[in-house]
Amino acid sequence: MKVLNKVIVVTGGGNGIGRELVLTLLSKGASVAAVDVNKEALGETANLSGDKREKLSTHIVNLTEQSAVEALPEQVISQHGAVDGIINNAGIIQPFVNIQDLDYEKIRLVMDVNFYGTLYMAKAFLPYLLKRPEAHITNISSMGGFLPVPGQSIYGASKAAVKLMTEGLHSELKDTNVKVTVVFPGGVNTNITKNSGAEMARKKEASQDQVNKLLTPKEASEIIVKGMENDQFRVLAGKDSKIMDLFYRFNPKRAADLIAKKLKVM
Repeated sequence: MKVLNKVIVVTGGGNGIGRELVLTLLSKGASVAAVDVNKEALGETANLSGDKREKLSTHIVNLTEQSAVEALPEQVISQHGAVDGIINNAGIIQPFVNIQDLDYEKIRLVMDVNFYGTLYMAKAFLPYLLKRPEAHITNISSMGGFLPVPGQSIYGASKAAVKLMTEGLHSELKDTNVKVTVVFPGGVNTNITKNSGAEMARKKEASQDQVNKLLTPKEASEIIVKGMENDQFRVLAGKDSKIMDLFYRFNPKRAADLIAKKLKVM
């Protein structure tokens, strides 16, 4: 679905990839409803939209609150007249600790934001999307949704749930006007650790060389929007995601061992 003159909802629109998705969509002629729990961050996104500001609306919503999400479609339609697509980008990671040391409150929060937030959005908007001539749902999973990362096992489980739910939606909606895409970003240089309140438990910070190899949020957003416009079934964003996808398919245990070994020395 080409985004020109379409109305797209983006969750997590206040920071990182979400902010860049908003700006990329606006630059391509879409109207955008940016959703985030952080009012100040949404305000900054609005400021960055420049002369496209009139095509942007901002919505402060906690995605873990089902009733708030269910009220969102009518709010978007009241401002834009319609809704043609959603990009479920919002997500948080867990503290960098093993499952044994992770408390249930953090576990529930990660699942509530990453999985249930995505589920609430899909169910809330589907009745409206099905009425459009063409429509699209893009859900952001993660490389960690198909490859186990020690210290992020619950995050990975939440993103694996997003993966399979999205693939299921694709099958359920294949004979409708609603296309569905699942995205697997690899490493992206964002503030997700800080924004998630996830303390680091690594022996050392990533080197500048390692940081330079990461996708920028803008690069990731362009890949995601391109996948949406091409109605791709799945999108692998970044060289690391593409390589590890192939490796994991070929030998899951060796791929998992490689990631565990790499993290152990960090």
